[in-house]
This record gives sequence, C-alpha cells and structure tokens, in this order.
Amino acid sequence: MKTAFLFAGQGAQAIGMGKDLCEKFPIADRTFDEASEAIGFDIKKMIFDGDAETLMITENTQPAILTMSVAALRCVAEAGISADIVAGLSLGEYTAHVASGSLEFADAVKLVKERGRLMQTEVPLGVGTMAAILGMSADDVREVCKTASERGVVEPANFNCPGQITVSGEVAAVEYACEVAKERGAKRAMLLPVSAPFHCSMLSGAGEKLGEILADVGVKDMQIPLISNVTANYVGSTSEIKDILVKQVSSSVLFEDSVRKMLADGIDTFIEIGPGKALSGFVKKISADVRVMNVENVATLEKVVAEL
Repeated sequence: MKTAFLFAGQGAQAIGMGKDLCEKFPIADRTFDEASEAIGFDIKKMIFDGDAETLMITENTQPAILTMSVAALRCVAEAGISADIVAGLSLGEYTAHVASGSLEFADAVKLVKERGRLMQTEVPLGVGTMAAILGMSADDVREVCKTASERGVVEPANFNCPGQITVSGEVAAVEYACEVAKERGAKRAMLLPVSAPFHCSMLSGAGEKLGEILADVGVKDMQIPLISNVTANYVGSTSEIKDILVKQVSSSVLFEDSVRKMLADGIDTFIEIGPGKALSGFVKKISADVRVMNVENVATLEKVVAEL
C-alpha cells in the first residue's frame, strides 16, 4: 500500500469543525491552543461558537482550516498512520508543508492569516470574482478564457478533476466567460460566492508581498515528499519552497495533474485530512481504481483506523 495525504483548501470551512476531535484527543485540543497563541486570538471560540460570516472572512478562514487540518493530521499520526506523499489544494499546501516537516505549525498559521489578508485586500471587493465551468475539457476552458479576455482579465484558476474547472478574474470578463462556455457546450457555468479572484494574475501583487513575509520564515528539509499545485510535481529542495508559495497565490491550481502524478508513482490509497470531502470527490472522478478515505471527525478517523 502506498498512501497520500491530501489537505483541503478554502471553502471547506464549517462552524464546529474539529470540536469532537478536540473533546476526544488532547493532541487536537493542544493544536487549537497552539494556533490561538500564534495568531493572538481565540480560534477555538471563533470556530466552535462563532458565526459563519466571521469564519468566511478570508484571513480567518485560512488559519481556521489549517488548524483543523493539522489537528486531524496529528490524530492520524498518533494512530500510527503515515503518508508516502503529501499534497494540498491551494491553502491545503501549507498543511502539506506542516505534514512534511518543512514548516513549523506556528509559522504556517501566522503565514496563512497574512496570506488571507493580502489576497483579500489586493483586489477591491466587487472588482473580481470566480466561476465554475462544468463539463468542458481543460483546453476548451483555456479557449473560452482567451475569447472572454476581450472584456478584461479571466484565467483558468483550478483544474480540479475532469469536467470541473474554475476561472478567475474581473467580474465582466468572468461573466462573459460563463456565457461563452454555455454557448460552446458547457453543462453548467456559474459564478461562485467568493470575495476575490483567487489564483489569477490579479493577485500577483499579493504573492510578492507574501514573499516579503516569507523571507523571515525558516524552512526545514522535507521528511515526506510533497507535490505542489503550481508544478504538479515534487518540490525538489528546501530552497524552492518560498518561491513556489509566492507563485501559488496567482498561479492555476493543478490538482488533477498532481493526483495523476501520484497515481503514476504508485499511490493506491488517498486520505483526505481536514474539513469536507471535496478532494475525495475529485480523486474518485480522476480514478475509480483507488481507495479514497477521509478524516474530518472522530467517526471517520475510527473508520480509517479500522480499515487500515
């Protein structure tokens, strides 16, 4: 058996996520406390007792998902389950770095809070948006973006799985891309409820500012190989990590290609760790022949431990 751990990105957040893990496992509870200490506010209170609107604010969402994912990861590790490869979708790549040993958790949680703030403030609210285009090939979506770019910036953002791709850019151009996609045979093309045009060139300035913050963060050698969204390939050395994380803010997320790389390298078991099951769904659409599991609460953790 060869196992990959996958970590979710923004959009997987939910009020109450991780609460039952904290109640049962001291390691999970300590993880939430560690995050609160690092970022200077009670993240446990925000996630367990707060409201969805506050959690939806990007600079809150990112540390919240990272914290819950690392708490679940530590429970998995305590159960004796380990990975041969790690990867994450967008924000989830930071959890993958924590899992691989290249980033300290306290550094990662501070970083993603700043990442969220920079991504949100780079483009004024209402200027940018994203859309999901279903039932079109990657090449066809690229052509749609090329056509729609006469109305402004619009670029492929997330290549999630066959037939599910998101685009990102200026509102008028993204809306036009949806029209063009439908005309060209997309099953659906719909705007997403997001507050910024993630993973497109409009956020390159946010990436540069993140680079300035990253300059002061220490990175260590990876103990587990990590596949990056930006390249859909292994991060070759510690020296590449910061540059890739800067590019990641404004680059397309090559999730499908990342999974295909893992499949080619013999991964037969994927465990999605953290809130939600979106990545599990993507993997099943990429390959029907692999085992896909997820750990987001006590029940799913116990199921994985029993099956492995």
